[in-house]
Amino acid sequence: MTLESKHADDSCLINQTVPAGVLGSPLEHLDEKSQLPNPNPSSIPNPSANSGQDQDRVRDVESQTGRSHPVENADAASISPSSSSDEVENDADFPEGGLAAWLVVLGSFCAMISVYGIINVAAVFESYFSTHQLVGYDSSTIGWIFSVYLFIVFFFGIQVGPIFDRYGPRLLVAVGSLLVVASQLLLGLCEEYYQILLTYSVLGGLGGALLNVPAYGVIAHFFKRRRGLATGVAATSGSIGGVVFPIFLQAVIPKLGFAWSTRIIGFILLFLSAIANLLVRSRLPPSRHPMRVMPDWSLFKDLKFSLCCAGVWFMEWGIFTPLTYIVSYAAAHGQNATDAYTLLALLNAGSFLGRFLPGFLADRWGRFNIIILTNALCVVTVLAFWLPAGDSRALLIVFAVTFGFASGSNLGLYPVCIGQLCEARHYGRFFSTAMMTGSFGTLTSLPIAGALLSIGSTPEQGWLALILFAALSYAIAMSCFLGARVLAVSWRVKEVY
Repeated sequence: MTLESKHADDSCLINQTVPAGVLGSPLEHLDEKSQLPNPNPSSIPNPSANSGQDQDRVRDVESQTGRSHPVENADAASISPSSSSDEVENDADFPEGGLAAWLVVLGSFCAMISVYGIINVAAVFESYFSTHQLVGYDSSTIGWIFSVYLFIVFFFGIQVGPIFDRYGPRLLVAVGSLLVVASQLLLGLCEEYYQILLTYSVLGGLGGALLNVPAYGVIAHFFKRRRGLATGVAATSGSIGGVVFPIFLQAVIPKLGFAWSTRIIGFILLFLSAIANLLVRSRLPPSRHPMRVMPDWSLFKDLKFSLCCAGVWFMEWGIFTPLTYIVSYAAAHGQNATDAYTLLALLNAGSFLGRFLPGFLADRWGRFNIIILTNALCVVTVLAFWLPAGDSRALLIVFAVTFGFASGSNLGLYPVCIGQLCEARHYGRFFSTAMMTGSFGTLTSLPIAGALLSIGSTPEQGWLALILFAALSYAIAMSCFLGARVLAVSWRVKEVY
């Protein structure tokens, strides 16, 4: 039978079905001693009795773990003790810590900086491009550069996920590292729109797609009960990159120019990628699920998974609008360049705690419970602080810090929520399918926001539409995750899920 999990601890690596004929008959799994010549003929074991003992021991293992392992026929029902215990060990005995596991988290941290550290400085690139190389282009057109980048990172995960499940992370991380480094080294040479689109969006996006799934996936191989904490620790990389890179660019661009500034970032990513290639590794055996180039549409038969994917879509609409336009908003409302760049650094500083603390709490209070609360907090911060901010520097600072904290958990918690619906060895397939869905949210978020910015007879009406768009997106995302939780555990408020 299939058990429906109601807690993170019961979510992955359960309900494994043993195909018919794989384990053979009980006679094939007798101890080696029983198959050797026995000097005492009277002590020859009875095969049927031994088979019955095997079945009893299997039932004992199942009763201890609380899991049932369905079989296809009666022959496969007689499983040897060694095979059964191996399966239970693979399914349940996660390291949950130790030097090897935390070194893998460090490797994921370094890989994620190359993806989310660059994503979190999109506002700096958007502001610079709009006043230099792309000064003649409107906000919606420039927004496509960052939307295409995000779309490629998330959409092409649908091909990366099954490859990771089958072959592991090594080759994916190596090739992805080369692409993200090359993207930054070449970006400074770009002057035309199509050049920036190809270098930043396509080249960098493909590299990010190859890094993103393995960086999250290997954590699921080493952590189960503490997966929220481990993922949150690795996800702080985006916050650190989002703090360091804007301050660095603000200080270096006036002195060295844009080209050398991006090259230096490329060399920093090269160093971090070397660490990631050394430390990122898998632990669980390869998945035997058939590799698919197209999405596995059968996953959407689970309404909980479908609602999670919808939640990711609208959450992408909500999070990347403030991240990309906060610098331009500050500049349009009387803030100087230094103050505008500082806001982005403060937002990412707030997200550092937002990525770590909610992940820590999610392991205790439930992953879905925490992501619902943080999405609600995002709605509150957008409407309470950004909407009335105007030219108030104090309100903009409060918004940057509080929204950074509330939204910081978004990219760290939704992969853990997806992992709560699947087996760890199939995590890449589930996660990449969810990312594929979310990629259409990232593709359309910034062009929609840019188009909204140009409506109305005054600039303030455009900013009002953009802010309400972000708040509404988060409200819908919160409703989707709430719906998934209700389907799983009903309306029981105190249920940990």
